[in-house]
Amino acid sequence: MHANSNFTFISDRQKGLKPAIAHIFPCAEHRYCLRHIYENMRKVWRTTEYKEHLWNCAKSTTIPEFETLMREFRSYDVEVYEWLMKIPPHHWARSHFSSRAMSDMLLNNLCEVFNSKLVNGRDKPILTCLEFIREYLMKRVCNVMKVINKCTCPLTPTGERLLQANISSASQYTARWNGVSKYQVKGPWHDQHVVDMGQMTCSCRKWELTGMPCKHAIATINEMADNVDPIKGRSMWPNSDCPTTLTPPPHHKQPGRPKKKRRQTADEKSVSQSQKENPQQGQCEIQKLTRKFVSVTCSKCKNKGHNARACKGKGEMEVPVKQMKFEVLQG
Repeated sequence: MHANSNFTFISDRQKGLKPAIAHIFPCAEHRYCLRHIYENMRKVWRTTEYKEHLWNCAKSTTIPEFETLMREFRSYDVEVYEWLMKIPPHHWARSHFSSRAMSDMLLNNLCEVFNSKLVNGRDKPILTCLEFIREYLMKRVCNVMKVINKCTCPLTPTGERLLQANISSASQYTARWNGVSKYQVKGPWHDQHVVDMGQMTCSCRKWELTGMPCKHAIATINEMADNVDPIKGRSMWPNSDCPTTLTPPPHHKQPGRPKKKRRQTADEKSVSQSQKENPQQGQCEIQKLTRKFVSVTCSKCKNKGHNARACKGKGEMEVPVKQMKFEVLQG
């Protein structure tokens, strides 16, 4: 570790650490643990809304988004906003982090977990304490190796889960090529960013901070489709050596106009009808009902069971056949 080493430190805002790190490692990046910042904030402002505003500002990855959230925080409480602005944002906000560390960590949980495991060895002599630390690290490395051997992919389980989440979200985005190496990626909620495949960067900065392709970059990769090869026309296809000849199935043209819409079940009809309910008037839109199992009435003879086109009578004066027979027998 030299003075010009580009390290990234994260601490709990001890007063002596900041000048010490700046003096010994002037080129290093010094970040503050957000949990310790919130603990200091909670001494005066205790409600949950302050924590939500603080985390939203810290998790933003772009400066415009950070400034927008800080203005919302200021409208909520000016006093806590002024207190937070005294802490430089490049120490605790992702939007001001550099992409050198390839990490967007906001907490120093790694150090806290390590310190909690060394409680039993702190009060022992120096050699015994060092031996306790060595055995703990050896056991921890072995446990990590066992987890790695169980992995079926090159990433860790957490990394694979985050990548799969980005792949799932990328299906809602559309990428457009600008003709060189940049793509305009647009998605829901007016989310639009620029991806530079030459520099491997995205304007959301998540790819730069973590080193893992964000959903915008994955949508661009899907648009590039480097894993899909073009094929030649059908006239250039080679003849198959398969002895079996595949013939198309017999086709029978059904009478009438072909139906294009899928038939809905009764449950789907009820759901679609409830979705069309007007919340202002509290009434449902009138849908076209089916005429199945409904007896039609002839407009000529006023009898049920047929319409006017299929009617063989002469109008309302026509007497049914059964009634005519009955009258003849009576006479």
